[in-house]
Amino acid sequence: MVFLELFWVFFKQGLLGFGGGYAMLSLMQHDVVESHAWIDHQQFADIVALSQMTPGPICINAATYVGYNAAFDAYGSVGMGIAGSLLASIAVCLPSLFVIWVVMAFLLKHRDNPVVGGVVDSFKLISVALIASVAVMMMNHYNFIDYVSILIFLGVFALSFWKRFSPILCILLCGLVGFLVYY
Repeated sequence: MVFLELFWVFFKQGLLGFGGGYAMLSLMQHDVVESHAWIDHQQFADIVALSQMTPGPICINAATYVGYNAAFDAYGSVGMGIAGSLLASIAVCLPSLFVIWVVMAFLLKHRDNPVVGGVVDSFKLISVALIASVAVMMMNHYNFIDYVSILIFLGVFALSFWKRFSPILCILLCGLVGFLVYY
């Protein structure tokens, strides 16, 4: 039963997650934390942080972790946990594979149409709104605003946007500042 639920939850996220992994986080949080309780809010926040730092798309990294955790908790076996990881990871990728194939065929055929360009631009705005909603939901859940983290974000944003700092250096700098501030 857990495997069917894992497949459906992550297939649905892959299907409805327009805008990439960050845009999918609000749906993922609702499904895996609130609806199924496979992980708690703190684990979700940790997954988001770790998935940003590890190679690969955030939604696949998170699906892998949640799939392992849910299957391991249900069956108590490392092998089942690994099977849950694989299933969740594949399920979140399948819809994108099929949808992008169909959408790209359509976009290539109608790429000069101004209506198609407007729709693509509106998806960009929707993605930004979904990402912002995750940040607000996470702040509201913990009932505080971490001003130090906001300052770190603004500083790294400025360095990466105006000074073109390497993303790897930005991650290392954030880790160093976070370590010095919080430990």
